[in-house]
Formats: sequence, structure tokens, C-alpha cells
Amino acid sequence: MGFFDKIKRAFTGEQPTEEVSNEQELQTQEKYDKGLEKTRKTFGERMNELFANFRSVDEDFFEELEETLIGADVGFETSMKIADALRQEVKLKNVKKRAEVQNAIIEKLVNLYEEEGLNENNDLNIQEDGLTVILFVGVNGVGKTTSIGKMAHQYKEQGKKVLLAAADTFRAGAIDQLVVWGERAGVEVVTKAPGSDPASVVFDAIQKAKEEQADILLVDTAGRLQNKVNLMKELDKIKRVIQREIPDAPHEVLLVLDATTGQNAMVQAKQFRETTDVTGLVLTKLDGTAKGGIVLAIRNELHLPVKLVGLGEGIDDLEPFSPTDFVVGLFSGLLE
Repeated sequence: MGFFDKIKRAFTGEQPTEEVSNEQELQTQEKYDKGLEKTRKTFGERMNELFANFRSVDEDFFEELEETLIGADVGFETSMKIADALRQEVKLKNVKKRAEVQNAIIEKLVNLYEEEGLNENNDLNIQEDGLTVILFVGVNGVGKTTSIGKMAHQYKEQGKKVLLAAADTFRAGAIDQLVVWGERAGVEVVTKAPGSDPASVVFDAIQKAKEEQADILLVDTAGRLQNKVNLMKELDKIKRVIQREIPDAPHEVLLVLDATTGQNAMVQAKQFRETTDVTGLVLTKLDGTAKGGIVLAIRNELHLPVKLVGLGEGIDDLEPFSPTDFVVGLFSGLLE
């Protein structure tokens, strides 16, 4: 089932056919629906407020629309594009009714969202044979260690041999937290004393992974953005150590962002892109924010694929990112 087919089905209330009505798909869509509840409600309220204040679709309306979209963390560039596209549509089709205008706004968002992601790969680059090394970067407090723990649990449940490397040696608390998650997920964590060379932790972890024929190695790193030069040197050294042992690794460099921080997450993403070669994003706490529009901003302004999203606090609530499920979860119920 295609992107727009699924969206149309959700928007019209059409029931899924037996062919697509499998339990896993429905469970995933339910997670997205529930996880995006706050964002959807806030977005709906903003739209209602916008239309309540205007009787005609004039230039004042478009300026207010831009402000409304920016306020929903859709992003400045994206908001301008939507408003400009809608101006053209209103002129061409003489759109005036509230329902038509609101539907057109959402349609433009969906169209732009899909266009920007045409060549995007949301899947993780997991090696079928041999060891997959995934490097996690991000500032403290965004849910980086929690995401690593949840991912470790999920791969362990799939029958894979998983190892964790506690390469954020700058903070003793980061090492301890990863050890706790390792115990919870039932996987081993390679550690050294606080203050040790992070690259040496990664080297030891790779050796252990090779000896034990592990499938997945997840590496936690420090996130001290206030000293970008040191962070860059540290990450470069870690990468060199990895590539000396496994030339095509790391297979992913995932930047973890906290969705509740809205535009601050965008700032962090831009800074980390200057520091390291990020291959994809993990967006945490999407269920705890009214700023889910940040996914649209990231997609349209940074062109970085979102690979995983946190849709709850449970150990199974880290989901592979589905653009279709996201858009349906964000806009279903808002179309009239």
C-alpha cells in the first residue's frame, strides 16, 4: 500500500482490507496515533484559532498562517513554502471555504514532506553477515543511553548477539547508566574507568565483539557541544579505531535528539553535522511533546533521515520511523 493510499484511507475513515490489516501494522499505527496525540491536538487548536480570527483568505491570513506553522515547529523555510504554495492555489482555484483551505494546508504539508524524502532511506544499515557497528552521538539528557538500551533489547529479542560500548568516559554517570540498561536488556557492556580514552573502550569492544562473533555493537559517546573541537577530535579518533578494525564501519552514526526541545533540536542537529558525518536521527520523546512538527522541519531543512522514534517510555516503544504512519498520526482527524 502506497504513501498516499494509506493517508487517504486514514483521512476518509476507510477500513483496511484484510490484505493490509495485519496485527503488527495496526499496532504500529496505534503507537503513532497515541504518540502524536499532543502534537495533533495542539496543531488542531492552532488551526481552529487561525480560522476563528479570519473571515477571508487575504494577505493577513497568509501571514498569520506562517506564524501558526512556525509556532508548531514546522520550521521557517517549510512554513514559507506552504504559505506560498497556498497563495497560488487560492488564486487558481478560488478556494474560500474554511474546510477547503484547511485541507489544502495539510495537503501541501504532506506533498512537500514526501517530495523532500523521495531518495531518503529510513532503514538502518544492518549487515547481514558480520558485525554491525552503530555509533550514537548527541548531547546529554536527550535520551541517548535509553535509546541504546531499548535498541539492544530489541535486537536481543530478535536472537542477535549484542554488545554495548560505554565510550562516554567523561561522565561516570553515563557509564553507570549504560551498565544498568545493559542489565535490563540482558547484554554485556564493555567499560573502563571514568576518564579513560574513549577510543580504547571502543577498541576493546570491537575485539570482544569479534571474539564472541557478535552481530551488533552499539557505541555510546560523549556529547559536549560546548567544546566542539575536542568532541570532533574524540569522534574522529573513535572512527579511525573502528575503521582500522572494520574498514566499512561505522555502519550508522545516529544523532539522538529530544523532540520536546523543538527548534533547539534543529540547532543541535546543525552543530553535530558540522562535527561528524551523521547518517540518521533518533527522535526521542515524540509522545511527550506538542512539537512533533519538528520532524517536518528536519526532513525539509536538514535533509537527514529520521531512522527511529521514541513513542513511549516502555522498552518496546522505540520504533523504526515510518513516514506514512507519522503523517497519518499527525493529521488524521484534522481533515474535514
